[in-house]
Amino acid sequence: MNEKEPYINFDEYIRQGEPARQVKTGYWQTAIGLQAVDGLKVSNYLQDTARRHIEGDITIDEARELVNQYYITKTAHDANDDDKEEADRVSSNIVKVLSSPTFDFSTGGYQSVHRRVFEGVMKHAGELRTYDITKKEWVLEGDTVLYLNWEDLRRALDYDLEQERAYSYKGKSRDEMISHLTRFVSGLWQIHAFGEGNTRTTAVFTIQYLRSLGFDVDNDQFARHSWYFRNALVRANYRNVSKGIDYTLVYLERFFRNLLLGEQWDLRNRYLHINPTAAWRVQPNLADPTSTPTSSGQARDEHRTSTGQVQDKLHTENSNIVKLVQVIGEQEWSVKEMMNGVELKGRDNFLNLYLNPAIAEGYVRLLYPKSPRHPRQRYLLTVKGVALYNEISK
Repeated sequence: MNEKEPYINFDEYIRQGEPARQVKTGYWQTAIGLQAVDGLKVSNYLQDTARRHIEGDITIDEARELVNQYYITKTAHDANDDDKEEADRVSSNIVKVLSSPTFDFSTGGYQSVHRRVFEGVMKHAGELRTYDITKKEWVLEGDTVLYLNWEDLRRALDYDLEQERAYSYKGKSRDEMISHLTRFVSGLWQIHAFGEGNTRTTAVFTIQYLRSLGFDVDNDQFARHSWYFRNALVRANYRNVSKGIDYTLVYLERFFRNLLLGEQWDLRNRYLHINPTAAWRVQPNLADPTSTPTSSGQARDEHRTSTGQVQDKLHTENSNIVKLVQVIGEQEWSVKEMMNGVELKGRDNFLNLYLNPAIAEGYVRLLYPKSPRHPRQRYLLTVKGVALYNEISK
């Protein structure tokens, strides 16, 4: 069996249409794909273990323990065993984190993601670095991004996360939302809070945050383009006046436009090099290969499915969801108030036809998500819901 190439057919699991398998497949795709940011590849044993988890034969905790025991009892060692062990352990840890419905949007929560992702791999997992760092980058021809000095890490994390928490997405267009999210993630990564594993931590934290905002995160983007994601972060935070190079968020923004809007920018790393060859100077949008790339405000908000149908990932064809979004608007509502708003008396019908689909598709969220039966439970729009509300209110 070829150790260099994955043998799990993730696409086949997706096509099978079983929701539980699709979700778990997406988590494994993302977890394994993110190892590429540090040039790591998982072992065949990990892939076989992932397959067993996807098919429901074992739980994620059992999968993690199998990986642990595999490396404890392994007698024959290859030259790159250490790299594979890290990739295997981190991949299974990421799946565990992504499988959890909880999310802590705070400095402690960010550190917790690093600790959980690198549990059993790094001695100082979850601890902020206590030294300054530089890293030679291929896209910068060996130069480095200027990372934050270690003394200010916690203060910078607290500030960035608090600023993001206070930011209101109400009334913002989809372009404005994605532009803002791009800047937030770029700034969070530039802090480089940990000695190692910053990109993988930022990616997992970003996925969790986007899900908490109601976005339907396309796992395929992180699975297939994690190395592009990292290099786009590098370009977003690199400036060299003597070479005529300034900070540029455009490459990272195109990653997020593919991720959240379903656009089709060609996400290959050669476009990100500071001195690209003539063939790689213009990054095309594959949905419209005859056009030149546009600015974020002009880029398309739609993509085409395999059948050629135009589809907008922030919109829905479910008229009941649209009606509920219009009713909720900028307020917080109880179930009874929402039922009155949509003029429906049957609670079960309201839950099945309106509220549950709106929550499942990421348009509505609970005020107390950790306590679904909270006596003062109310419901409000997610960022995705606000985007739809803004569009239909024009």
